[in-house]
Amino acid sequence: MNDFNAIGTKYIDTFNTQDPVQRKQLIGEVFATDVSYVDPMAAVEGHDGVDAFITGAHQQFPGWTFRLVGDVDGHHDQARFAWGLGPEGNELLVLGFDVVNLDENGKIKAVHGFLDRVPGA
Repeated sequence: MNDFNAIGTKYIDTFNTQDPVQRKQLIGEVFATDVSYVDPMAAVEGHDGVDAFITGAHQQFPGWTFRLVGDVDGHHDQARFAWGLGPEGNELLVLGFDVVNLDENGKIKAVHGFLDRVPGA
């Protein structure tokens, strides 16, 4: 049985980790080796692809943090959760939600991301 709240929390923690060594460690803990990640801004594969995507998000939005918005909902080998991105302590300027599929070890093997609000869009 999967702890979907823990998976969502660790996912967000991975996206917020600035240190490249720590982030790669978290990516290995959270994501399957052959993970695929697709959203309107990117389509990447594997740990290196996820790491490059997160690095790009930090470069595009320096000092901003990701936060879960509401509860994580899941069943079987899939979960969905809403998230936000914005300056620490301020309004969330980017809103989206992700649907993740898990492998038999509870690691994320696929991310299907959606953006609900993006500044300037």
